[in-house]
Amino acid sequence: MKQNSLLFLIIIAIISSCGEDPTPKPKAYLRLDYPEAVYKTEDITKMPFTFDRNALGKNLRTKTLKGETVSYGVNIEYPNLKGTIYLTYKAIENNPEYLNLYLRNAQNFTQEHTQKADAIEEFVYENPERKVYGMFYDVGGNAASQSQFYVTDSINHFLTGSLYFFAKPNYDSILPAAHYLQKDIRRIMESLEWKEN
Repeated sequence: MKQNSLLFLIIIAIISSCGEDPTPKPKAYLRLDYPEAVYKTEDITKMPFTFDRNALGKNLRTKTLKGETVSYGVNIEYPNLKGTIYLTYKAIENNPEYLNLYLRNAQNFTQEHTQKADAIEEFVYENPERKVYGMFYDVGGNAASQSQFYVTDSINHFLTGSLYFFAKPNYDSILPAAHYLQKDIRRIMESLEWKEN
């Protein structure tokens, strides 16, 4: 009787073990949900422009930059996302040479990422009412910066911006945060207003 039970268990084990070979499951990334953006107008006293900023962006840091023209830097930090949007303002002072230099530098800065980027998509932005004209760059792949932009009125003002994360560039893992912050960048561009001189 014991032998029959043992034989029966062995047969069941053999039958149940037959089938497909187990395959390892692919690595998965956590699903990240971010709060809905709440925007407020940012009007920094010494800056010659205003823009809408997501309340999730903390530690707004400003600095005066040294150079030939009036220049300012603004950093909008997102500690929970481990990212920062860097804004740099430079005065054109009605000098076409400055405008050409700033445009060339902004475009070259984006092209420097082509070594690591899978693709760089360009989106033209124009708002004639506010005199804001520019370009938004969506950088795909493991580049250091996932997004960059510039806007200008072509006469007095020029503003560039870029998004960086404090993590090794791994496009798949930072993609949700990059998409979230790209919306903030677009909001900055769309809400930007130059202050009257």
